[in-house]
Amino acid sequence: MYKSEWEDNCSLQEYPHTVGSHRCLCPGWGPAAAAGTGTAPAWGHPPCAASPGAGALPGPRVPHCIVLGSRTLHQTPEHHRAMASNPVAASSGLGTRGNMRYPAETPAGLIAENLLKAQEIALNDSRVPAQLKNYLQKALDVAVGLDAYPDAMAASKRKMSPGHDSGDAGGAKTGVGLQQEHTSSCLNGQIFKMFIRMIRARKILLIGKLKGYSILAIAEELPDDGKIFACAEVPYLGVNSQEAFDYSSDGKKISMRVGPLADTLEALHAEDEHFDMVFIDADQRSAVNYYSFVMDNHLLRMDGVICVENTLMKGQVYLENISEENVLAVRKLNTMINSDPRVEQIILPVQNGLSIIRRSPAPPDAVIETKKEVVRDDIFWGYNKRRILDRLRLDDKVAYVTGGGQGIGRAFAHALGEAGAKVAVVDLVLEKAEAVAHELSLKGIKSIALAADVSKPKDVQRIVDTIVARWGTVDIACNNAGINMNSASEDTSLEEWDKTFNVNLRGLFLCCQAAGRIMLNQGYGKIINTASMASLIVPHPQKQLAYNTSKAGVVKLTQTLGTEWIDRGVKVNCISPGIVDTALIRSEALQPLVQRWLADIPAGRLARGTDLQAAVVFLASEASDYMTGHNLVIEGGQSLW
Repeated sequence: MYKSEWEDNCSLQEYPHTVGSHRCLCPGWGPAAAAGTGTAPAWGHPPCAASPGAGALPGPRVPHCIVLGSRTLHQTPEHHRAMASNPVAASSGLGTRGNMRYPAETPAGLIAENLLKAQEIALNDSRVPAQLKNYLQKALDVAVGLDAYPDAMAASKRKMSPGHDSGDAGGAKTGVGLQQEHTSSCLNGQIFKMFIRMIRARKILLIGKLKGYSILAIAEELPDDGKIFACAEVPYLGVNSQEAFDYSSDGKKISMRVGPLADTLEALHAEDEHFDMVFIDADQRSAVNYYSFVMDNHLLRMDGVICVENTLMKGQVYLENISEENVLAVRKLNTMINSDPRVEQIILPVQNGLSIIRRSPAPPDAVIETKKEVVRDDIFWGYNKRRILDRLRLDDKVAYVTGGGQGIGRAFAHALGEAGAKVAVVDLVLEKAEAVAHELSLKGIKSIALAADVSKPKDVQRIVDTIVARWGTVDIACNNAGINMNSASEDTSLEEWDKTFNVNLRGLFLCCQAAGRIMLNQGYGKIINTASMASLIVPHPQKQLAYNTSKAGVVKLTQTLGTEWIDRGVKVNCISPGIVDTALIRSEALQPLVQRWLADIPAGRLARGTDLQAAVVFLASEASDYMTGHNLVIEGGQSLW
């Protein structure tokens, strides 16, 4: 029906026309429309709605023009029907969802524009076979989405300045301006943000002009103490961008440095600045020198990343017989980077070309040119060719955490999972274990929740068997479950004593034994027990005889197993936390007691769960393979006073 309407109401002339300043190709559009006047057919084929000076023709406006720089292409109804059947394409702004501006400054845009020119010639020449015209249309259909579709799919689901009040006229104006920048730089901005997350960047250097949206997008991904040094010869950010920086809470991370770039880089070098990521605009004078300065003066840290924009220069860099100075300069930069043994480079055909350059250490067989003797041992290359941070990774390891449903255990579960381990969260209360396992799953961490009373041998064996059945082994046993009951020693009941020891020491022994059998059989494993500062001192003013004694037993059990099992590949260590700030500790009733504790802590505060996370990862990793039977104390200095 759609096609018959087109055929009934249009002259089917293949007639290119001009409306205003736009050159248009409208199959089935006659000379009257070419003049910007006349009557539209009843079907309502629209004028070039995006074109300045287009006549206000009657009939429903069904915008389906693609603007290529100064040119406009009207898509055919067949194309509309195909696009309508593809909701992803339609929702991304391709096809019938409105006029799509497509910049002709990118290689993809130039390809599309040249295809459009070829199609115009073909449609005006009756000698051109219909099959060739069909292939030209297919090629053009693909070309017009090469930039727009990836950009649409990279659109951030988050709004700029999420707390912005749309009723603020000044702020609304800023939002519109920044959104326009967003439209033109979304894909690059999303790529930059992704790299920042991947390498966990904290400090960024921008050399040359980068769009305001991209700068703010980068700032949003940095941690609170992150910093962006944006360097430019002259101020270039518009009012909208500057207002957005001032409004956004992330704007404080951005430091603008205006002046000769060479002087700015010298100053940063003199300040011993070191950057995780560096952005360079290739389309500027001396870009080669800026790259060389960054690398030669170690402004880029080991494993840092350089992003260079405009490295394809409208597709001119790889063409022969090019004499334009700026194009030749970009070609020289690309060639220099490609031949630099200190880095690896890829050039992505995104927008006008985006080079991703990673600084990498020399491999063991590389030739290192140096005037000084280099001791090429494990310290230089890394033990087993793995550098220190890599040796802290727990990728593919299997861990469990008892008492993992809250407090210290929850912190341990997150830490082990973030380091790469699969984590079984074990707790007396299944709902608590499930809640933490769900938190881990939201981060993409493999996890399961198990309920167990660690004082019961059958429960302990069941959780170990379940983990082995699910993941094949146990590499890391984090025995954290424990209880604390307070009473004066003369009033401590046998029931309280037994209950405390059943969990804190008997349960820990059962877990060590069950996990240890698996680890001894495979010749490797890490056991981390939670002891307490109470194993070193007598905390006061609270009275907790059973707890203090049980935790002293944890340390001695750890030392005994650590020395007995290390020659068979199993290392056993423990962590002794100080008083940890929890919801219970923050209760009003305990505030007088908390103030008494704080007076005894040199650090002046209670421990946080996050203060303990690095310790458990270290003890679980290969970086601690020579450590066993150790009691790692983390208490803010309290045991020293």
